[in-house]
Amino acid sequence: MNKDPYGQLASSLYASFHKQTRQAIGGVGAVLGTITSTGLKLDDFKHELQDYMVAEIPGLLTLPRRLMKGSASWDGKQVEMSLDLEETEVENMCLELGAGLKPGDRVLAVRVNSGNDVVVVCKVVNSHG
Repeated sequence: MNKDPYGQLASSLYASFHKQTRQAIGGVGAVLGTITSTGLKLDDFKHELQDYMVAEIPGLLTLPRRLMKGSASWDGKQVEMSLDLEETEVENMCLELGAGLKPGDRVLAVRVNSGNDVVVVCKVVNSHG
């Protein structure tokens, strides 16, 4: 019996694409990890990574209108003060996540570049405090 050569080719291409897709996304995805004193330890990888990236978030920061209260000492007298601050926009600000991380912090990391690089996206905390 003669098999359809086009059907065989299509089946072979399908199997190949399926295998390549599985391999491409196999090492990609989000994972929890812990910042160490010398790097990053991912929960699903036994070795510590010293070479990883940390997200920075550039943008415009809008601070709402707010009332600040406090006290100050002046010539031996305690003076109560309040300051009414208008809404403020800070342009070209950048939230540097890496500057706030310390050993022991739990983080969410994402594998990129077919799993060859890791980017720490944010710190994660327990919802119960």
